[in-house]
Amino acid sequence: MVASGIAEFLRLLDLEPIEVNIFRGPRLEDLRSRVFGGQVAAQALVAAGRTVDRGRVHSLHAYFLRPGDPAAPILYEVDRIRDGRSFTTRRVVAIQHGQAIFTLACSFHADEAGLVHQDPMPDVPDPDELPETTDIPPDPEVGAPLSYVHHHGLELRYVAAPPWRARPADDHEQLWLRVREPIGDDLLLHSAVVTFASDLTLVGTILRRHGISAWGRSFFAASLDHCMWFHRPARADDWLFYDQRSPAAFGARGLSRGELFSRDGTLVASVAQEGLLRLEVPG
Repeated sequence: MVASGIAEFLRLLDLEPIEVNIFRGPRLEDLRSRVFGGQVAAQALVAAGRTVDRGRVHSLHAYFLRPGDPAAPILYEVDRIRDGRSFTTRRVVAIQHGQAIFTLACSFHADEAGLVHQDPMPDVPDPDELPETTDIPPDPEVGAPLSYVHHHGLELRYVAAPPWRARPADDHEQLWLRVREPIGDDLLLHSAVVTFASDLTLVGTILRRHGISAWGRSFFAASLDHCMWFHRPARADDWLFYDQRSPAAFGARGLSRGELFSRDGTLVASVAQEGLLRLEVPG
């Protein structure tokens, strides 16, 4: 039996079918002023996958259109774009209060034989050698900013100091992440949890490049779009290493890229996201 926090998180991804191709997503109980983007992306992926008979998700491309209301459920309308022999394509629109807040296009593919290669995983400490973020003293001004993540059964371990502590500028943000308990063998569920987790730290990676703490300065931040490519099946209940960097920022927008590796060094997914960052101008 899974712990209550993880059970609540899994309930978040157990969408209610209310009509053909229409699903309702439950709310995540937290104190955020708007719905976390990773939640909407994960739920939309589950909605799409519920309409697919074969293959696993290999790519998704999403746009965040409006802030989500955390006090209301979200409706997901799935458009069955194409059912092919090798590829299946879906489009999903997330709706609240009669308006689209998010769109997702995703593709599913039955694995075939072909060429195999990958970039190596960076040489980093094993997660067992790193402290849990819950063991790192919180900043007295901001508290423990990732408490809602831990409450719902996700564990993060930063290779360097976490973003709420003082640290120098760096090209990379690196951490290990996982769900604390086994969640079964449903590949769609694992992909949805990885999608959720992949959105947790990407915008902060832009700030890391400038040595700015994600909690130490007044600014507005939001995800604009989010893209993922799943190269191999990824298990969310085993450690995944997340290597992230931001190659460019301009015009209040910044780009982040990430790679997710399994503990044995296998590259399982690649991520790209553009974020909006409006820093408060003094005076």
